[in-house]
Amino acid sequence: MPDYFAAFLDLRGRRCLVVGGGEIGERKARALLACGAQVTVVSPTATRGLAALALEGRIVERRRSFRRADLRGCALVVAATGDPAVDDAVAALARRARVLVNVVDRPESCDFILPSVLRRGELQIAVSTGGRSPALAREIRRRLEPLFGPEYAELVARTGQARRAARAAARTPAARLAAGRRVAAPALVGR
Repeated sequence: MPDYFAAFLDLRGRRCLVVGGGEIGERKARALLACGAQVTVVSPTATRGLAALALEGRIVERRRSFRRADLRGCALVVAATGDPAVDDAVAALARRARVLVNVVDRPESCDFILPSVLRRGELQIAVSTGGRSPALAREIRRRLEPLFGPEYAELVARTGQARRAARAAARTPAARLAAGRRVAAPALVGR
């Protein structure tokens, strides 16, 4: 298995495809929506939650089997049908179209994997085992939750504002870097 490059993607306004309308497909679609992606779900069937999202106009729902044309204009695709033959076909076509693909629960078939994420406002702590044990990643994330309570959302917001002000007053790149450090260290005193 590869060593993955850790990155946070800006998917605001970018088209993302979820192939599979079950509970996992719904969870992936909701996660993409939370990041501002334009989500299309393709599946002959869909959960009530996905149907509700479609009725609200939050996702595009196509109640049919996957077609190669569904990949057009996509930034990434999540194959979540649970049928290895279908997921493999989605992955192969996505790669040919140069679209990044995640095949749920099959890291060896993925271009990227999704970590278990602890969110506190703009703070995101991502835990990954490189696909070797997603359950372990979730358990580690659960153990981190009490250490990083809801107050961290406000801490990040305040520190971000202070950083912007400190960097605006700095005249050189080195001074801007130092200003950011001066703001961050005291923010964590006593935590």
